[in-house]
Amino acid sequence: MIKSDDINSALKKSWCTDNGGREKDTEETKRLISVVPDERQLDFLKLEYYNFIHFGINTFYKREWGDGKEDISRFNPEELDTDQWCAVLKETGSKGIIITAKHHDGFCLFDTKHTDHNVMNTPFGKDIVKMLSESCKKYDLKLGIYLSPWDRHEESYGTDAYNDYFTAQLTELCSNYGELFALWFDGACGEGKNGKKQVYDWDRYYSVIRELQPKAVIAICGPDVRWIGNEAGKVRESEWSVIPSEKDANAKVMDNSQQKASEAKKLATVSETDADLGSRAVVKDFDSLVFKPAEADVSVNYGWFYNDKKFRHASKMRKAEELADIYFGTVGSNASLLMNVPPNRKGLIDQRNVEQLKAFTALIKAPFENEEKLFASNLISDGHKLAPEALFEDGEGYMFLDGEKGVHLVFEGVLNLTAITMRENLAFSQRVEAFEIYASKGKGFTKVYEGTVIGSKKIVLFKKPIKASEILIVPTESRGNPVLKDIRIFKK
Repeated sequence: MIKSDDINSALKKSWCTDNGGREKDTEETKRLISVVPDERQLDFLKLEYYNFIHFGINTFYKREWGDGKEDISRFNPEELDTDQWCAVLKETGSKGIIITAKHHDGFCLFDTKHTDHNVMNTPFGKDIVKMLSESCKKYDLKLGIYLSPWDRHEESYGTDAYNDYFTAQLTELCSNYGELFALWFDGACGEGKNGKKQVYDWDRYYSVIRELQPKAVIAICGPDVRWIGNEAGKVRESEWSVIPSEKDANAKVMDNSQQKASEAKKLATVSETDADLGSRAVVKDFDSLVFKPAEADVSVNYGWFYNDKKFRHASKMRKAEELADIYFGTVGSNASLLMNVPPNRKGLIDQRNVEQLKAFTALIKAPFENEEKLFASNLISDGHKLAPEALFEDGEGYMFLDGEKGVHLVFEGVLNLTAITMRENLAFSQRVEAFEIYASKGKGFTKVYEGTVIGSKKIVLFKKPIKASEILIVPTESRGNPVLKDIRIFKK
């Protein structure tokens, strides 16, 4: 236990004097913190949680993957209501929606001039991407597009001509539906009808997006956002955004992606070979580094498309508690969460999923109901009070811990703390490698938490409320001086 009158002895254990045995300012440190996000990545990281919509001809065939031979006259969601989708998702915390404009079966949910295999030639006969675009504007949600590179219907797939086809459809989507926040490409790749595997012209696709949608991130098979590596919402112990730049990054994603509908189970865990992507021990051997934040994708049901044959059993839905654990483990560990909510054959988010999402939302809000406002009077850094506006505004404010050994928070009375959240100002790169939190009721400090990275957001949840009149937050290892954007304290 640390005595209350000897706070400095606790802080002296931090990065400022020891830093895990490393010097604070070295050429390697400077190299690491020179890797920073661009504006589109910073804007993307503000979303934290948003939703996938898997909907299409598979919904009407009750399966996950189509083969491109489906009879699209079966597609007729008679009650389809994109306003309902947006209302439900907005109410339950979403910041945006990514829709499967085309899945591997090649059926398009938008009005395209390049194939008849699209929604306009079905009994429904309306451009669903256009409908969703209008609903997203109405409910202040951002819109993103998933366009499957693999197309099991298109005759040109497997030839150079397919890149013309894909680029033409990508141009339509980037031109006709307003501002997009993301273009999302997975790694599925198969053989065309000529028996040859398609070679995707990624650079050409990216140039179209950069020209027509300069604010959109290009995710997964793309330069801006990386896949977490599984479809179960499981992150690494230390999730780094500064990672080695690999020339074959897309090839690696494609190799590890699901190539058959039967391969879903292999994506339920993190591969041990990828357990560490960005520690100093890993990145020291690479000349080129990039800033590439992680995204986790998971479905509220055990399947991506709605399937009422499976859905009859409650066991096919993830419990709200599991979804909440995934949220805290991803958003709270420097990763974004893309959670799939599949509409049913009527074209609505099923009421069972609505109730599931409401229960999930209640669980993720519960620890944060009462925030303890921090003012200059209870922020102490090296004996000097900190101006709160420099640290706790949502703009570009930050606290640069130059020469300081940690943050000392002093409250009025004893509080029952439920959670602490922290964010680094990533414009200065991701720096904190490890930290500790100490709490005191006035008679001595006890360590109540230790963790590794902070990054875009760290959520520290206490299983039982922690009684404290003072808190110490001590970075114990850091790449140069930590730069925190905010610290928030929540109480019961």
